[in-house]
Parts: sequence; structure tokens; C-alpha cells
Amino acid sequence: MKQDALLKRVVIASLIGATVEWYDFFLYGVVAGIVFNQLYFPSGDPVVGTLLAYTTFAVGFVTRPLGGVIFGHFGDRIGRKSMLVLTLMIMGVSTFLIGLVPTYAQIGIWAPIALLALRVLQGIGLGGEWGGAVLMTYEYAPPEKRGLYASLPQIGLSIGLCLASGVVALLSFTLTNEQFLAWGWRLAFVLSFVLVLIGLYIRLNIMETPEFAKLKDTRTEAKIPFATMITDYPREVMAGMGARYIDGVFFNIFGVYSIAYLTSQLKIPRTEALLGVCTAALLMCAFIPLFGRLSDKLGRTNVYFWGSLITGLSALPAFWIWMTFPGNPVLVWAALIIPFAIFYASIYGPEAALFCDLFRPQVRYTGISFVYQFSGIFASGLTPIIATALMQAYGPNGGWAIACYAAFAGLVSALSAWWIASLARKRSQQEQFRPAVRTA
Repeated sequence: MKQDALLKRVVIASLIGATVEWYDFFLYGVVAGIVFNQLYFPSGDPVVGTLLAYTTFAVGFVTRPLGGVIFGHFGDRIGRKSMLVLTLMIMGVSTFLIGLVPTYAQIGIWAPIALLALRVLQGIGLGGEWGGAVLMTYEYAPPEKRGLYASLPQIGLSIGLCLASGVVALLSFTLTNEQFLAWGWRLAFVLSFVLVLIGLYIRLNIMETPEFAKLKDTRTEAKIPFATMITDYPREVMAGMGARYIDGVFFNIFGVYSIAYLTSQLKIPRTEALLGVCTAALLMCAFIPLFGRLSDKLGRTNVYFWGSLITGLSALPAFWIWMTFPGNPVLVWAALIIPFAIFYASIYGPEAALFCDLFRPQVRYTGISFVYQFSGIFASGLTPIIATALMQAYGPNGGWAIACYAAFAGLVSALSAWWIASLARKRSQQEQFRPAVRTA
């Protein structure tokens, strides 16, 4: 098979698999604040119920590093492809079962326990999925186009979110509230199994990456990739986690928490809020590869530095518009779509290649998975809880507090991108004196 045709197949396999994984993962987040808080975490205080629902959402992020370490290890030892098939199966089965869990009224405390257990499995599956998906395209692509090709699986996030919010919006629009709460929301989880079967079929028909195949042929893979990563790349790991901060914070404010904010604070109908997020996610598909390609042209850290600053600061005018013009649907949607679809893409597009550049092939699966997933605990998983708590603490001014939190995250990530650039320069200067890799 010609290289171009093979690369195209790898891109399709990674993109479809990533779409399924993110659909499964964020479907939970979309539903958490509008269904799970009522059916699985009943409470006299709606804020408490929402916080409990978002806590189980956060658990998925806490378990993602575990999945990243487990699948990263075997991905660096055995191969990228086999881990991608396994992680997709774990995500698909756990998501399907979430749609079948009885409510608190039916089985009592076992309902939230079952939900929590399945959320843990979701987190473990996605923890290994992301690194493998972006690695397949990154390691297959020509060096001068790695930013572009590594960004293509990233589109799976926006498509997955679009599907998740779009399917829930469609069910919410076509069903009565009673029907939606009784059984309608379950369809969104059960239907994901069809997507899983499609993704598995495509992934089983791709080959291992050339870089990893070379490692196996020369027997130069690391014996314990995690130990090698910690020993040889401590600064890269810290800088990468700092760069990831704005990604997790901004996505979960605008892609997850905004649904609860728009419906509860601005009294916007649930269907309209979901469609706003869905529209932003759909438009994001065009901007993610654009910024990925720009990172090939202008430099990964340059694009990420300015993207982090602009993205974080854009939360300030967005929340000002929401709080000042809640009755103007055009302005409300613009304040959601422009920052989320365009500015956020400026960091998420080049992010995959930025992290891949940090590590050598021997520990790359482990390295990028750990950086992305471990930082997700505080950057992503805690954000809806923090946003809900800030609204509770500051009342009408809670939107400003959330926006300032996003701006702070943008500053941290911009400084981390500057640090990554500095590390890259030093590594380049010392490369000729450095051992290839520590394998023992």
C-alpha cells in the first residue's frame, strides 16, 4: 500500500476512534448537570445534587492517569495499535452499560455506586486512548507536517462533543421532560455501541507505526517506560502539564459547565444551550487543523503561547456579555461560539504535536498520556465543581470569578509554553552529548 493511502487510513482510524471515545466520555458530562443530579443524586438542595453529579464526572478524570500509565506502558512495549483496540472496547462497553443503570428510586444507593464504577472504566479507557490515537498520525506523518496530522484526531473531541450535545438536544426537543428523564437520555448511551463497532472494524485494519516497528526491530524499547520518563524527562513532564491547564479549564467551562450556567442562571431553554455548544463544537472542526498546520509553519510553542493568552482572556468578555445581555440570543451564542470554536482551537490544534515533541519514541506513548491525563485531574475534572462552587459563593458576580479563573489558567499555560521552548533549545544544544535512551 502506498504511503499516502496508508496515512489516510491511519488518520481515519484515529479520528473515528477518538470521536467515539470523546462522545462516550463527554456524553456523561452533558447529562450530569441536567439528569444525573435528579435521578441518581437526589437532594433537597439542587446545588448539592449538581455538585455530586459533577463529582462523578471528575472521577473519570482522576482515573484517566491510571489508564494512561497502564496503556502507555504496553503501548511503548507491545505496540500502539493493540492498545487502541482494547481502549475502544473498554469505553464502548462501559458507556453502553451506563444507559442501563437503574435510578436511585429503583435500587437506592447502588445506583450512584454503579454509575461511579462505570465512570471509572470510562476514565481508564480514555486514559489510554488519546495518546495512542495522536501517536498513530504523528509517527506516520512527514516531520514537516506532524502538527497538522497530529491535530486531526483532535477533531474527534469536537465531533464527539457535537454528537453528545446534539443527540441530547434532539431527544430533549422531541420528547417531553418526563419522557426525557424517564428513558430518553438512555438512548444516547445505548446508541454509542453502534459507533464502537464501526471504530473497531477500522482500527483492526491498520498497521503499526514505522517508528515503533523500528524500535522492535532494533530491540531499543525502554524496559520500564514510566521509570525512564520520570528519570529522563522530569522538566518536560511538568512543563507539559502546565501547558495543558488552559485546555482543561476552558473546555470544561464552555463545553460542559456552560450548559448548566445558561439554563440555570440565564434561564435559556435546555435545548438552545445544547445547540449552542453543538454549533461551537462543529465549527471547531475547521479551526483545529488550521492551527495545527500553523504550528508547523510558525512553531509549536509560538502558536501555543499566544493561543493560551488569548483563549484565557476571552472568558472575560464572554461572561460579561452573558451577564449583561442574557435576553439577546445572538450575543449569548456569539459569546459561546467565538471563544470556544476559534480561540480554544488555537491551543487544542497544536497541543498533540507539542506533547509528542517532548519525548522520544521509546517513552512517547507513556509520556504524552501521563502529561495529558494526570494534568486533567485538576485542569479538567475539577473545573465544573470549581465553577459551581464559585457561583454559589459569589452569587450574581460568580460569572466574573469563573472568567478570572480561566484567565489565570491561560497565563499559566502561556508561561509553560515558553518553558517548553526553552527546554527544546537546551535539548537541541546538548543532543550530541546525550545517550539515546535509558533502557534499564
